[in-house]
Amino acid sequence: MPPLPVPTAQDGPHAPDGSEEYETRHVHQVYEHIASHFSATRFKPWPIVERFLNDRPTGSVGLDIGCGNGKYLTVNPNIYMVGSDRRSSNLVRIAHDRKIQDSFVADALDLPHPNTRFDFAISIAVIHHFSSPERRVEAVRRILATLKRPNAAGENGGQALIYVWALEQKSSRRGWSEGDPQDVFVPWVMGKQYMASPASNEPTGTSSCQEDKEQQETPKEVTYQRYYHLYRKSELNDDVVKAGGVVIESGYERDNWWVICSPSGGNPAA
Repeated sequence: MPPLPVPTAQDGPHAPDGSEEYETRHVHQVYEHIASHFSATRFKPWPIVERFLNDRPTGSVGLDIGCGNGKYLTVNPNIYMVGSDRRSSNLVRIAHDRKIQDSFVADALDLPHPNTRFDFAISIAVIHHFSSPERRVEAVRRILATLKRPNAAGENGGQALIYVWALEQKSSRRGWSEGDPQDVFVPWVMGKQYMASPASNEPTGTSSCQEDKEQQETPKEVTYQRYYHLYRKSELNDDVVKAGGVVIESGYERDNWWVICSPSGGNPAA
């Protein structure tokens, strides 16, 4: 099957159909194109994520599901983390080339990790890219399945920190608020410095031809469109419960809803 065209600014919004093909076109292929520019803007850990990682006991082993360029893999040198990302092999390559911890390409709905083995997991700004309620809940369930089960007293289970974009962003530059659509396209303007010049086979025998070639090879900004599901207040908490988890703490930060959760004592996802 030939690659699907990557949605750009001239494409209007398309209703999500909950399919992997939809996410391939409107999420994964976009991040493949914007990886270098996206990575250049992602370098400072968010405070609550940093606190969560630094609170892990020395020697803890955990996952970063949707690790992007790997910026969270070095927050706490006293823990070991394995990063994975399905959105972009180019982002994973950036993380891997840093030679920090370990990272590879993996689908959040088909994680290669054994169940019930990990002390913690993080998934930051990932689950909102799944295009149906069922796939979003399943993504949470898969994260919870990797974590250690709590004991009979409900203690010592693994914990996950999950972030998603919020619908309630009235004070932000985006201005979304209650009543706005939850399924949206969000633009990413690809900077010229991150775009390769197209190859040209035009002859260069005259100055006018040379000028034409230089004009053709000048990169132009391109605006790509990424699919997001914007979460309402308490929606993420509800998804954790639907996935068989327990909410430990939750809140709002930087136009995101976040939750710290753990698996219940039941059987993990198959």
